[in-house]
Amino acid sequence: MINWEKAREYAREIEERIETIHIGCFKGMEKPLFLISNQYPGVWLEHVYDSIFYTTMYPQGAAVAKNTIEAFLDRQTELGQFPCFIWDAGRTSAPARELVGYSQIQECVSFMGLCLKFCRMTGDRELLARCYAAGTRWVDWLKTHRMTRGTGLVEMFVGYDTGHDESGRLLGMACPGNYVLEGERMNAAVMPPEDGITPITPVDMNANYFGTLTALANMAETLGKPAEAEGWKTEAREHKTRFIAACYEPADGWFYDLDKFGRKRPCRSSTLLHLFLEHVLDPAADGDMVERIYREHIKNPREFWTPYPFPAMAADDPTARVHKPKNSWGYFSQGLIALRCTLWMDDYGWGADFDRLCERWVEAWTDCYDRLKFGQELDPFTGEPSPSSEWYSSTMLFYLYAVKRLSSK
Repeated sequence: MINWEKAREYAREIEERIETIHIGCFKGMEKPLFLISNQYPGVWLEHVYDSIFYTTMYPQGAAVAKNTIEAFLDRQTELGQFPCFIWDAGRTSAPARELVGYSQIQECVSFMGLCLKFCRMTGDRELLARCYAAGTRWVDWLKTHRMTRGTGLVEMFVGYDTGHDESGRLLGMACPGNYVLEGERMNAAVMPPEDGITPITPVDMNANYFGTLTALANMAETLGKPAEAEGWKTEAREHKTRFIAACYEPADGWFYDLDKFGRKRPCRSSTLLHLFLEHVLDPAADGDMVERIYREHIKNPREFWTPYPFPAMAADDPTARVHKPKNSWGYFSQGLIALRCTLWMDDYGWGADFDRLCERWVEAWTDCYDRLKFGQELDPFTGEPSPSSEWYSSTMLFYLYAVKRLSSK
């Protein structure tokens, strides 16, 4: 049971901490950004959603969200590559050349989809036009550097591309982290050493790419570019068709990563959720597939509907038994996964299940407050936190959201 007096007290403490500690200027920068945590001393591309989501609850955060979007736009390379992270020089001893990273993709949620969401919230047409131009260059970069097998599908070169540290889906890769050569992290465009499986065609990155194409189509329509909008829609449809044909296995209702030879890799991870958070699967047109995947996998207590949903790895996947004790996308239920559920569960009509997820996360973090405050992840069976990244932005934001959501019921 949730101790609501404590939950509301902790929610107020989170609000104060975000305003006074997490929102602020990084050293040498003039505009405030949204810090992830002390353990993660900056903002990653996948965490752009944090500041945008904060704005949905607290409209005064709009300036920080815009700053965060523009921080990545400003650092896009001439070739179109976005940085994977921007670190605060005041919180890390890393040399200046490493404060902006280009060694992995780690988009995890379509950046263009997030830009579109923010511009719709604020009506910022000027920013929308800038995002659209940047997005077209990003697609060009991905086509040039991350579609090397000629399949038209995005490829994973290094494990950190996905943000799924220590996941069983990375087993066998030459570079489950970054590609490091003579002490230097290589640019994400550089093919890593031969390992017999890389480049991998990943489910999550291709779902995100679909989200990017559909976002660009919507941007083009809003900007009065109907011909370009139709072109993006066509690309999105074609990508979805290729994606499903390559990665879906009808025999067991699952989307699999593929190795360099097109062979399905057996690991079952939370990448499946990206089909929903990027709305690749349409509730009407793909209704049977949607219902089957949800029933057989997402709502299956042996896989993802654990006492504290959703584990990063299916609970019955053999690799989950040998997980690391912290920061492991091979086992734990992640704050990032929980926060991203705000992008899809209500949309697909699973609001009651979303309420249950909210209840379990509020209960767990309220109960363990005296031991660890709002960390990165929970044990999917016990609700115990791992000792990873206290005061983690995504977990704090989801706790705030869940308390508000449940209080309104």
